[in-house]
Amino acid sequence: MSKVVDLAAFRRKSFAQRAFGPWRARFGEDYGVETRLVDLSDRTLLFLATPGDESANAFYELILGTLDLGPAARFFYLENEQQLRVVDIHLLLADFVRFELMRRIGWLKAIPGAEMRLVDLIGRFEEQRAALRERPPELAESHPGYEAYRSLPRGDREVFIRRLLREAIEVFRGRLGGP
Repeated sequence: MSKVVDLAAFRRKSFAQRAFGPWRARFGEDYGVETRLVDLSDRTLLFLATPGDESANAFYELILGTLDLGPAARFFYLENEQQLRVVDIHLLLADFVRFELMRRIGWLKAIPGAEMRLVDLIGRFEEQRAALRERPPELAESHPGYEAYRSLPRGDREVFIRRLLREAIEVFRGRLGGP
């Protein structure tokens, strides 16, 4: 008797392995198509929020896998247009990760788009980038710099928040008990 293969289930499983297999190996955690920013562990979030080659490579693993462009090492062999798209997606995801880190320490209010699946943030990159520009995150009223933030024009408020990133990473790292 022949086996019946659920093609849709096979495709979902293959896609999840291609997109998240490297992260499962790297972080030792379970990720899948439904994974959102809010689902990432604090340890993984801190790793991804910390600027550098290691976090960039982790983003490339996810992005290239999701877009079916191969492993992260293939990034440097992509066409220039594809490389630019991957870098743009990386920068957007890094923003979302860093804003989520700041939300977890109570510095930011809710982040539009943070409840989306990571694969949708990648697949709908242009739409999400426009939405983030239209509705950037807001500083929480409980943050000590809120009055200074509130007095700034809208465009300068995002710059104010971005300047807090280094300190936010250190505060978050301290809460996790890291050096």
